[in-house]
Amino acid sequence: MRIILTGGAGFIGSCFLEFLNKKGIEDILIVDNLNEFKKKNLVNKKYSVYYQKDEFIYQLSKRFDKNFDFFIHLGACTNTREKNVDYMIKNNFLYSKKIAYFCLENDIPLIYASSASTYGKEGKNFSDDEKNIENLVPTNLYGLSKHIFDMWVVNNNFHNRFVGLKFFNVYGPNEEHKKDMRSIISKGYKQIKETGKIRLFKSYREEFKDGEQKRDFVYVFDICEVIWFFMENKDKKGIFNVGTGKARSFNEVARLLFKYLGKKEDIEYIEMPEDVKEHYQYFTKGDIEKLKKTGYKKKFTDIEDGIKDYIWYLEKINNI
Repeated sequence: MRIILTGGAGFIGSCFLEFLNKKGIEDILIVDNLNEFKKKNLVNKKYSVYYQKDEFIYQLSKRFDKNFDFFIHLGACTNTREKNVDYMIKNNFLYSKKIAYFCLENDIPLIYASSASTYGKEGKNFSDDEKNIENLVPTNLYGLSKHIFDMWVVNNNFHNRFVGLKFFNVYGPNEEHKKDMRSIISKGYKQIKETGKIRLFKSYREEFKDGEQKRDFVYVFDICEVIWFFMENKDKKGIFNVGTGKARSFNEVARLLFKYLGKKEDIEYIEMPEDVKEHYQYFTKGDIEKLKKTGYKKKFTDIEDGIKDYIWYLEKINNI
């Protein structure tokens, strides 16, 4: 099996690369923009060749090797606080269109990453029905960049050819390079280890107490299983939510971190930056019925088990 994997040195991409290696798949073309932190994500992983993103885009327009079984497109700017419109649209929309056309022209199955950010801060109906897509109002630039690609896919009926996966709040190994954009589990672990306390955002809505904002937290290895499912079932196409279908509060996450680290609970509620407050999602919960109807039957990892496993990993790498 030959695979192109964009974002292969990033968070989800490097975990999926490891997942593929464990299945004996090593003929993988990796695309990314390497930095000092991302380099670590490729250590001890096997792949055939690496391309920097700009060189790869250039090669796509030339006589590029077209003999691939799958194109897994996970590469994107995931900074929800990014303000540069030209950069975000070029990186997340136009780049994705080039990849889509390449796959269409060469009959290569495409699986790409979308996001729950497309549902916007007032998201109440987290339905992944393609007929609902035009009603979505993403409020940050990242969510918009993902949304307009989803819209382009649907409006051209390419959802009958591709698989788009709307990832909810993913956490797990190899996310440290994301800095402020990494999960509260990663940030909270570091805060507790260094200061004995965790910092959570205050709430500015009456219906949510401080720390009671909720997210659908999904473990990265569950994401890998879903991608693999669609690789094994090439007849399944469309746009799908990928989450647990459960919403858990930041307070719950914090208490689990203290519990598994054997520390006394100490939660500090801090002011939310104005640019975050403007677009903040107070609640997310994936409707995953459509995913289940494809025949996907694997159970998603409960937050308790996911955090426990992730802490074991963090303790292991930090004690090397």
